[in-house]
Amino acid sequence: MSSGAFTRGERTSFTTRVLPAGATARLRRIDAVRDPRSRPRPAFIAVAHGSRDPRSAATMSAVVADIARHRPDLDVRLAFLDLNTPSVDHVIDAVAAQGHTEAIVVPLLLGSAFHARVDLPGILAAAGSRHPLLRITQADVLGTEDRLVTALRDRVSRVGADPADSGMGIAVAAVGSSSAAANRITGQVAAALAAGTSWQTTICFATTEPALPQAVSELRRRGARRVIVAPWFLAPGLLTDRLAAADRTLRHAATIGSHPLLRDVALDRYDTADRVHLELSA
Repeated sequence: MSSGAFTRGERTSFTTRVLPAGATARLRRIDAVRDPRSRPRPAFIAVAHGSRDPRSAATMSAVVADIARHRPDLDVRLAFLDLNTPSVDHVIDAVAAQGHTEAIVVPLLLGSAFHARVDLPGILAAAGSRHPLLRITQADVLGTEDRLVTALRDRVSRVGADPADSGMGIAVAAVGSSSAAANRITGQVAAALAAGTSWQTTICFATTEPALPQAVSELRRRGARRVIVAPWFLAPGLLTDRLAAADRTLRHAATIGSHPLLRDVALDRYDTADRVHLELSA
């Protein structure tokens, strides 16, 4: 399965940008002739959801610290949509005050739902009005691409799931959405997780159906003798605790957390948004 096999988010800079036909080839030409060191790199603002659970903010701080260590050429900042500080507004005000003329906002979100499509673009539009000399571009969400599925497979393997074990069932547990289409996209993670293994997999959700007990019943019906819960979450929090409380007899893998592949995907989202900006400005 190739990278980007599933639907990702939308890139926004107050008006939706659509990559023109043939842009990939032109991007290569731009990259070949335009030294990125000839202009200051845009600030990298990583935006996490936020949670009342302090483990969540600590995990996202570790993720962003890893990004910053890996790319010391970038000014990398963490912001939260809700419940934690600093807020997106605060971070944008700070990078503008420090003289940045460009910023790329990378949503550290697995799905392209309300926060990515409505909430964050609204915040960025207001920030653009406050700082007309700061160009703000919203990059794609992290999405459900292969590298993140691989990271999830690593987490599952660390709690004892043998890829050759045909009696192993994996319940992939996600947040869940009011959008059936969004849930169908997330559901593809379970099938992707099974690729190259003998596992039985299925999807369940913390906030809608099918819930974890239904997923476990389905896996056992399909012949699974052992079941592990694979949380399709970036960080632990109240919802992962709810999933754990639903069946304490099951083993639960860790959340994706500060995995190198999460860092790589986030950096790809930033670099892609930056290249598209160069293409549209060329």
